[in-house]
Amino acid sequence: MLIGYAIGFYFGDPLTFMLLGLVFAAVLNFATYFWSDKIVVKMARAHIIQEEENPTLFDIVKKVSQEAGIPMPKVGIVNSPMPNAFATGRGPHKAVVVATSGILSTLSPSELEAVIGHEIGHVVHRDVLISSVAATIAGVISYIGNIALWSMMFGGAGRGRQNNGSIVALLLAAVFVPLGATFVQLGISRNFEYNADEYGAKITHNPGALISALEKISSRVNSPYARAATVGSTSASTASLWIVNPIRGHTLMELFSTHPSTKNRINRLRRVAEEMGVYVR
Repeated sequence: MLIGYAIGFYFGDPLTFMLLGLVFAAVLNFATYFWSDKIVVKMARAHIIQEEENPTLFDIVKKVSQEAGIPMPKVGIVNSPMPNAFATGRGPHKAVVVATSGILSTLSPSELEAVIGHEIGHVVHRDVLISSVAATIAGVISYIGNIALWSMMFGGAGRGRQNNGSIVALLLAAVFVPLGATFVQLGISRNFEYNADEYGAKITHNPGALISALEKISSRVNSPYARAATVGSTSASTASLWIVNPIRGHTLMELFSTHPSTKNRINRLRRVAEEMGVYVR
């Protein structure tokens, strides 16, 4: 949108070009949502498998999807030593569940089932759709902020003392309102993870297995070896989809993250276990 404003300013119609940039962003968000089962799978370098290629994974996905009452999703595998998994697709009839080769060799069958339960939770809740809507709304808010900011910079804002207060207020709004929209969008993403954790724990009746799986995945993802192996193999644009964000470090504040901390997720799961009457260590 900023590029559109600069081009528009050159041609004397900046707002029209920024509006075109906004429309393009909205169309891109819709396209990503509508064809997410194909786009994301390709970006993650996943291979869609048939049952005979990995009967264990295939059977677990089939079992959990039947429990959830949804059609059998497509199943994919990413050839990566780092344990992780994600789900995508615009709804239950277009869903894809993807696991890495690393998670298949790291987790026990019950832990893997709990992780698949988490991913099926994203499908059932239609999180891809809601994320696309949230991204579009955040884009609109950012667009409004950018118009205000760039209009002040190139539109000849008044210099009089009487205008100083309104200019400062407008400048602050132009900067912090889009930032606030981003925080809301990230908060929605983190809430998705909490909800999917709860769904996975309840549909498999095994919150302890999901706790154990999160501990194993996080310890591997946050290790120096895993972070080094991730460079160049995982796109930042798909990082938010995985059950544990594969490119975040220890120092990243949760407020700026697409995922809650593993500690907070486990604490939530312990409360879910208490509500279910299930003992976990």
